[in-house]
Amino acid sequence: MIRAVLAALLLMAFGPSSMAQSDDVYSFDSRTEEQRFQTLISELRCPKCQNQNIADSNAPISKDMRDEVYQMMSEGARNEEIVDALVSRFGEFVRYKPEVDSRTILLWATPVIAVVVGFLVVAIIVIRARRNGESEPALTDEERARASRILAGDDSDRTS
Repeated sequence: MIRAVLAALLLMAFGPSSMAQSDDVYSFDSRTEEQRFQTLISELRCPKCQNQNIADSNAPISKDMRDEVYQMMSEGARNEEIVDALVSRFGEFVRYKPEVDSRTILLWATPVIAVVVGFLVVAIIVIRARRNGESEPALTDEERARASRILAGDDSDRTS
């Protein structure tokens, strides 16, 4: 009786995990083809998930996209053809690196503009600091003399 209960518990505990296998089993003729597949699916974004590629996504649409990439590779399609087919089907969103065109020029120009503006702000701050520093000395002559006496060890100048 105890053996039967123990066997039932083991089946309930480990049975479902043996059924939870991946159905994404793709066979490739060479290691380079497999690497090409992995590169392609890691560069394509899942249309359903938030910023996740189709290699890492468990969404059904990602599985369909992986299957489509594999099918097109099996038919001899080039990487550009595969990406273009998926872009035409799902939109430009599936690209992590969108092409530069009239719709995406601001996307590509914004980092350059931000760096240029940052350099200009830093330059203006430095120039203003130098101008203000030249017109007003940090210490007066009296303060310098007092600091020298203190550093020399003359404690009579220290205030409590």
